[in-house]
Amino acid sequence: MKEHITVCPRNCYSTCTFRVFTEDGRVKRILPYEGNLATPEGPCIKGLSYLEREYSPERIIYPLRRQPDGTFSRIGTEEALDIISGKLLEAREKYGPHSVLFYKGSGYSGLSNDIAGNFWKLFGGATTTFGNLCWPAGLEAVRLTLGEVKHNVPWDIVSASMIILWGKNSAETNVQEMIHIGRARENGAQVVVIDPRRTPTADKADILLRPRPGTDAALALAMAKVIIDRGLADAEFIRRYVSGFDKFTASLDITPEKAQEITGIPAEDIIRLAVMAGEAKRLTVVAGYGLQRYTNGGQTIRAILSIPIITGMIGKPGCGFNFANLQSYIFDDVKEPLSYYPDTEADKPFRRAISMATFGPDFFALKEPGIEVAWIERGNPVTQLPGSGEVIRAFKSVAFKVVVEQFLTDTAAMADIILPAKGIFEQADVVGSYWNPYAQYKPAVADPPGEVMPESAIYRRLAEKMGMNISSDDAIPAPEGYEGWLKERISHTPGFDPEELMQKPVIPEHNEHPAYGNLKFGTPSGKIELWSDMALKLWGVNPLPAYEPPDDFGEGDLPFRLMTPNIASRIHSQFGNLEVVKSVIEKPAWEISVADARRLGLKSGDSIRVFNSLGEVKGRVKVTSRVRKGSLVFPNGIWLAEGGGVNSLIKPAETDMGHGAAFHNTRVDIEKLPA
Repeated sequence: MKEHITVCPRNCYSTCTFRVFTEDGRVKRILPYEGNLATPEGPCIKGLSYLEREYSPERIIYPLRRQPDGTFSRIGTEEALDIISGKLLEAREKYGPHSVLFYKGSGYSGLSNDIAGNFWKLFGGATTTFGNLCWPAGLEAVRLTLGEVKHNVPWDIVSASMIILWGKNSAETNVQEMIHIGRARENGAQVVVIDPRRTPTADKADILLRPRPGTDAALALAMAKVIIDRGLADAEFIRRYVSGFDKFTASLDITPEKAQEITGIPAEDIIRLAVMAGEAKRLTVVAGYGLQRYTNGGQTIRAILSIPIITGMIGKPGCGFNFANLQSYIFDDVKEPLSYYPDTEADKPFRRAISMATFGPDFFALKEPGIEVAWIERGNPVTQLPGSGEVIRAFKSVAFKVVVEQFLTDTAAMADIILPAKGIFEQADVVGSYWNPYAQYKPAVADPPGEVMPESAIYRRLAEKMGMNISSDDAIPAPEGYEGWLKERISHTPGFDPEELMQKPVIPEHNEHPAYGNLKFGTPSGKIELWSDMALKLWGVNPLPAYEPPDDFGEGDLPFRLMTPNIASRIHSQFGNLEVVKSVIEKPAWEISVADARRLGLKSGDSIRVFNSLGEVKGRVKVTSRVRKGSLVFPNGIWLAEGGGVNSLIKPAETDMGHGAAFHNTRVDIEKLPA
């Protein structure tokens, strides 16, 4: 067998490096790769399941066409591409290029994705999306405050004396981080988890605080007040490197007692945690993504970020604020979150864009032309977008839909033609990470099954059929020229050795460790900005970190706050269909507290109806002490066939900044169904 070093390109913190062994063009074995210091113990269950994902009998490996009765039948690649090219040309001729929707998700990372944009530019443009479902409120909050979005290398946390995991469930969503947190604990670090749920991560902590969902900013600001009032702030650091501290101090009107009323956490616990943070020698705060998926999400992150700022824990080893690290995104012309903004004058006439967070209403509000053709790749919007009932109606209204997929997802099931998508072993690529500092090369190591073509090859074939002017610079390279295109794509970026990158993960030379170690900040003032004029100018929010209750959209009388967290068995809607995953993970259920279950006469396994003004979903309930009273928890990404559809209850709404999706503002009620 031949050994290769590769990387997982999924939308996941860890971006694990691992070794694969192949024989006769097939992957036979997956093992850890110790050379990546962030992920030395190898991939999680999802990464190990790539063997099944690659060779599953359920994988789509030939083009499929919808029949009048709704079933799919196999057709040839040439026939499929002829039909698609004809539909695209017809729509452009009759209605213009904006009559075509190009929807791309984040299910597969890599530079090869650039080719899709090149194709649609040559096509003359398209209607596309802006914003992101995952993290942009937090990205924007960090950018406004610190100027750039970065943090220390993952293994640096071993040096921390105190770690606060604020709304982050690393044990399920960033399992490699737990290696380094475990070593920190062995070194004597105190580990605190702040989360409405008792997660598997909380089981590993010394202290667990469980605020009411959406109230984290109030907790953080009360802690900041205690730290300042007790003289625990780092006055010299603040004087030299922080702008707006006096205004911030004057604004702090949430006492621990008031925070107790808002969060449900006892005032004495808030004071104790604040003093611990203020006295910590090396404090690292790690914030998750779920707590910024509210209408107050960006301001929540700004409030939490104030804790390491006022204690002087920025720019030092073992310290900092870990939300996202974009330092390995060295090949991006525009770094996120700027790329999530709506279309600018420079984008026009190429792009007409609608918000991902409010996709359904925005779709139906489109002026001429309407959408005649939809092209969907790297995503499953029917499952993942808020207000999925309206999303389904939107896609049903489109006359012709193409989905590029590996499996028959909820979105693929609505397609007129499904084109098989490549697997991770079938095309070379270069992948960055938003957690570890490595840029990584992913070689082509396996033969694609059936008639699977990489998306780059699909676009090339379509361009040829449509008579596009494919220039000599190979913006849409032919398959035989793809490797050359990839090498050329990375050749103009300094700070690394391309030959070394082809052999192993590489940390670019410009990677700053500790992050912000030079204590220079890319903000308008050149300092850390607790007061941000840009926050007001761009987003209309308070220039200072502030707490605003999450908007209940007129349904505040409903008793339950719905949360839809990620879980260990899937990355959003990926991997949950695989047998190896299903064999070790229990079926999804609606988790409710013991107190609420007792009040409603519910026991685990009972059938319930969950509802609000947008719709209803039925399923089984699980009674657990891991959920606090007034909360209802159901994983995100569950397919309709698995009993999903939770997003039909979620109102399409944006976060306060960054054009994120306010998933967790949702309120619902429960009704027990007859046995």
